[in-house]
Amino acid sequence: MPRGRAPGYDTQREQILACAAELFARQGYTATSMNQVALACGVSKPSLYHYVRDKYQLLVEIAEDHVNRLKALVARAQQLPLDPPARMRELIGSFLEVYADAQAAHRVLTEDVKFLEPVDRERVLDAQREVVAAFAEAIADTRPALRATELHKPLTMLLFGMMNWMFTWLQPGGKLTHAAMAPIVADLFFGGLNAVRLPASQAPPARGTAAAAKKIARRA
Repeated sequence: MPRGRAPGYDTQREQILACAAELFARQGYTATSMNQVALACGVSKPSLYHYVRDKYQLLVEIAEDHVNRLKALVARAQQLPLDPPARMRELIGSFLEVYADAQAAHRVLTEDVKFLEPVDRERVLDAQREVVAAFAEAIADTRPALRATELHKPLTMLLFGMMNWMFTWLQPGGKLTHAAMAPIVADLFFGGLNAVRLPASQAPPARGTAAAAKKIARRA
């Protein structure tokens, strides 16, 4: 009969993933050894292998755990009874809240996915694409005219550019926090979103323009 897991197994495993993420984020995946992970986690190397198979498994699970957490935030926001602008603000706020507590895992997801094997990389990237697509739909719901021009997609990437790379300059313990920046990011995005001019050939006609055009056509 197989042995059951010891009490605290899952907690210890989460701590190991967190320690590994910190090391990968600080010195790079390729430059980190399992000896270093064991030392940082305060466990012996044989004990470390009781929780994970190898360094590669650490990378896979760090990336997958983080992106799956983001997917869960999207699902939660989609279930809330919010109008489109409020849903966008909820998404921005909840993502930055998670980023504040998972900066190392986020750096691993954005910088070390290239070290994954093709099958694992595509699985993680597919999950990322789902998150991006959900944001794009939320943006299009906020300003429906964007959908016809497909601008809601590049606007999504611009928004993620603001959020995803905040860890490069917003340091823990500083005067500014992710929580304080969340409404600023939302205000900046909404202010810019409403100012975006659609391509003239694809912009929806102004109110009354279509009817006037039909009258002119009938007279011609």
